[in-house]
Amino acid sequence: MTEKRKHQIINWLIATVWVINGLLCKVLNLVPRHQQIVAGILGKEYSQQFTLIIGLAEIGMAVWIVSGIRPRLNTIIQILVIATMNTLEFFVVRDFLLWGSMNAVFAFLFIIVIYHNEFNINRKLDLQS
Repeated sequence: MTEKRKHQIINWLIATVWVINGLLCKVLNLVPRHQQIVAGILGKEYSQQFTLIIGLAEIGMAVWIVSGIRPRLNTIIQILVIATMNTLEFFVVRDFLLWGSMNAVFAFLFIIVIYHNEFNINRKLDLQS
């Protein structure tokens, strides 16, 4: 498999994670625990609206990933969003997390995949062209 193909496949997988979390878990509210997490962090009064906005932003992130526009900026923002979101969740609403404290490990692994895909695999492609 070529590096370009690897990069494309990983990009689609990363985008799929954002769509699943945004559309299914938040916009369609198929996983109500996400709204509980938002309520625990931002307050219950507007948690439904904030959850919807966050879900739409996650779908937007997936579209941005697939678009290929400014991929390094996109990667940095993804990493910052994931790190911030998971740090808040870890310290404020750990009881609502699917894997509790282990969520931080999965978030870190996801960050590594995102970083590696852009700054290692895609960088090789840039150097080859």
